[in-house]
Amino acid sequence: MKILSLSRFVLTLLFISGISRFHIKAQDLKDIKQLDEQVHRFLNDHSHQWYDMNIPSADGQLLYDIIIKNNYKSALEIGTSTGHSGIWIAWALSKTGGMLITIDIDERRHNTALENFMQAGLSEYIDARLADAHSLVKVLQGPFDFVFSDADKGWYKNYFIDIDPKLLVGGCFTSHNITGENSDYYNGQGAYLKYLKSLKNYETTVNTKGGGMAISYKRAER
Repeated sequence: MKILSLSRFVLTLLFISGISRFHIKAQDLKDIKQLDEQVHRFLNDHSHQWYDMNIPSADGQLLYDIIIKNNYKSALEIGTSTGHSGIWIAWALSKTGGMLITIDIDERRHNTALENFMQAGLSEYIDARLADAHSLVKVLQGPFDFVFSDADKGWYKNYFIDIDPKLLVGGCFTSHNITGENSDYYNGQGAYLKYLKSLKNYETTVNTKGGGMAISYKRAER
């Protein structure tokens, strides 16, 4: 009888434990669904309001897909603007368990981005910093596995050189407003793309469905 009672006790504990685990998973799924609905609603409501140096939605979806596909968790964005790209990045990171550091030097844009992050329900996944990226990027410790560069185009190469040692092998460095090697609008993006493609430890392609995106995967340290 004692053995039978003990067995029943153990089975009861296992049953309760199973219910608890199921409840936690169900709650997680509920939270994910609620966050997805909130982000979807925010993006739809603001779909025609991203004029202040923000990316088009096609590029936001591209960034989201890259992060999800590679399960990236430690992201850096250089150039927050008012937060459109950061929302797409943080939304993906909410699913991988990651965190975004995003930098902008303009206080008005920074404050607007903070409000947008909050309304989208993604503030807890974002460390937004008001700073000069020329200085801050140099001292960030990293490591990072995903980077989105969309600040001053003439400084793109400098940002890349500063981040390269902090980018994990297998990580991805994306650069906005890049369409081809012969495209030299703004401040020499064509020359920058040629530089990226010259790096033997990086594999760089260009996506032109949105505003133009160089996608550089780090395949080795050197």
